[in-house]
Amino acid sequence: MNICRTKQQLKLAVREAKKQQQSIGFVPTMGFLHEGHASLLREAKADNDVVVLSIFVNPMQFGPNEDLDRYPRDEERDIALAASCGVDIVFLPTTEEMYKRKPLTTIKVEEVTNRLCGASRPGHFDGVGLVVNKLFNIVLPDRAYFGMKDAQQVAVIEQMVQDLDINVEIVPCPIIREPDGLALSSRNVYLSAKHRAEAATLSQSLNKLHHKLSADGNMSADECITFIKDEILTNTTGEIDYVELLQYPSLTVINGQASLSKSVENQRFIVAVAVKFGTTRLIDNALFQVSEVIERV
Repeated sequence: MNICRTKQQLKLAVREAKKQQQSIGFVPTMGFLHEGHASLLREAKADNDVVVLSIFVNPMQFGPNEDLDRYPRDEERDIALAASCGVDIVFLPTTEEMYKRKPLTTIKVEEVTNRLCGASRPGHFDGVGLVVNKLFNIVLPDRAYFGMKDAQQVAVIEQMVQDLDINVEIVPCPIIREPDGLALSSRNVYLSAKHRAEAATLSQSLNKLHHKLSADGNMSADECITFIKDEILTNTTGEIDYVELLQYPSLTVINGQASLSKSVENQRFIVAVAVKFGTTRLIDNALFQVSEVIERV
C-alpha cells in the first residue's frame, strides 16, 4: 500500500495508474475509520482497479464553535483498516499541504444547502465543496464513493459535479448501522453510556414512521415530522436541531398539509433528523418512495 503525504506524491501515483489504464475509485474521509468507511472501500475495490483513500480533517468545513480540535484521529488504526480493505493508495496530507495559504476561492452550491445541516452550520458545505473539488482534481477518479448517512452532502456533491461537468461518477452507498440501528459515525465515541442508549431512538423512530406510512399513505409531511419529534422527545434527553421532510435530492419543501401520496406522487423524499446529545450532534435519515404503499428506498 502506497502512503502519500504530499499532493505531488499522490499525483505521481495516480499518473502511473492512469498510464496503465487502470480505473480509480476514490473514498474521501476525515479519518477515524469505522465499518461505514470500510463498506465504501470494499465497494470501491469491487468496482475499480485502484482504490485511493484520503484522510484529511478539513478545517474549512468546521464553524468557529465546532469540534475541529477534538475531532477523533487514529492514523495507525486507519492505515490498518485501509490495508484490510485492499486500499492501494492512502493520501494523508497536513493542513499546510492542502492549503499552502488561506484559500480565496469558494465553491457554493445554492438551494440544496439552504436547509438541514446547511442551515444549522453556515459555510459548512462551502468548505466541503472546496476540499472535494481539490481532491477530485488531484486524484482524477473515475468513481467516488459517499455514504448516505450524510445524504445532504451526497446531494450537494452530485449537484456540484453536474454543474461543473466534473468527470467523475458519484456512487452513493447505504448507511451502515450498529445492531440497535444507530448509524455509524466517528462522533459516536463522544457519547456517554446514557446518550449512546438514547441515540438509537433516531433510527428506531424512522423505522416506526416507515411502518405507519406503509399502513397509512395519507399522512401529511407535518404529521410525519410531529411523529418523529414526539418519539425523540419522549424517549431521549436530546436537543432537536431539526426534523424535516423534503423532496430528494432537490431538498425542496413539500406541502406540509397535503397527504404525501398526493404531494410527492412517485418522487423520492427524505426524512432527516439532527439531534444533540450533550455536546455531540448526530444526524440520521431515511429515504422513501411513494407508490401504492410508501416504501423505504
